[in-house]
Amino acid sequence: MNRLTVGLVDYGVGNLTSVTHALHDAGFRVRLAGDSTVLDACDVLLLPGVGAFPSAMKKLRDTGLDVYLRNAAKTNRPLLGICLGMQLLAEESFEMGHSKGLGILAGKVIPLRDTPWHIGWNSLKCTMSDSALHSSHGEFFYFNHSFALDGASEHVSAVTHVPGPVTAAVRHGRIAGLQFHPEKSQRAGTSLLRTLIQDIAHA
Repeated sequence: MNRLTVGLVDYGVGNLTSVTHALHDAGFRVRLAGDSTVLDACDVLLLPGVGAFPSAMKKLRDTGLDVYLRNAAKTNRPLLGICLGMQLLAEESFEMGHSKGLGILAGKVIPLRDTPWHIGWNSLKCTMSDSALHSSHGEFFYFNHSFALDGASEHVSAVTHVPGPVTAAVRHGRIAGLQFHPEKSQRAGTSLLRTLIQDIAHA
């Protein structure tokens, strides 16, 4: 099987170095780019992100990548969002006021209900029997967030508990999102990236 090329979307937000290393460890080629021509040549798009929703959306708009990503989703290209990158896929966020998101996934980003901040290792509970994450059920992953996606339950592929349930992963066709940081989750994260990216690429 040919190695897949992952287009790591560079819009000035995200821990790009650690994500790049994790993707290489998982066996993928990586192209770091904010240019549509380069991203068009990639098999899978990955939207990273750390920080605040409003400033991240502004950077996507300023670079025109918001339009590019919406069009990519409309044409059924494989797309994975990580942490803030997953939240940006939603319709709207209430972090620091109200902001519109990319609108690729139904739902809104809201403050965590049971704690002001969720940081550290926590386990996954898969909620889709056919999910590519099934092999990661019960594994521990690294989280660092104070907001979470509140979306359509049929698209939630995994939850974690803090102590109440929080969306940890979503899946809708070839679109996927992870609230946690697989690139900081050691072997479990590498294995999950390998399985999930292969799955959305060939869905």
